Amino acid sequence: MKISSRFRSVAAAVIAVAGISFAGSAHADSGTISFSVYKAAFFVGGSGGEGTLTFHGRRYPVSVGGLSGGLAFGASKTYFQGTVSHISRARDVTGVYGAAGGGGALGKGAQVIVMTNDKGARLELSGKQVGLQVNADLSGIAITVK
Repeated sequence: MKISSRFRSVAAAVIAVAGISFAGSAHADSGTISFSVYKAAFFVGGSGGEGTLTFHGRRYPVSVGGLSGGLAFGASKTYFQGTVSHISRARDVTGVYGAAGGGGALGKGAQVIVMTNDKGARLELSGKQVGLQVNADLSGIAITVK
C-alpha cells in the first residue's frame, strides 16, 4: 500500500504541475496592432512612429522607435497592421523586437514581417510602404505601450 500511496502522490503532483503549465499557456491571448513608422537611412537608419494596440476591447497608444544597420538607403513611411499573440496583458507587447530582412520601395511597396520580443509576444504584421527605400539590413524596433 505504501508504494501505491506514493505513486498516487507523485502522479497527483505531476498532473498538478502539468495543469499549471497548461493553464499558463491557455491564458495567453491575442490582440490587434496598427502603427505607422517613418524610416530614413544612409547605411545606418533610424525609425519612429506611433499607433494603437487593441486588446480585450480596449485601445492602448503605442510608440515605436528603432535602428537599423547594413545596406540601407532612402526614406519611407510604412503603415503596419496585424496581430500580436502570446500575451496575457497589454504591457507584454512592450519590448525590443529584432529582424533581418531586405526589400525596397519605389513609390509604393509591401512588407510582411514576423517578430518576437523577450516576453514571447509575437507580432505578425503586413504593411504598405510609401517612399524611396532600398535595404538589406539588421534592424531592431522598440515598442512601448503608453
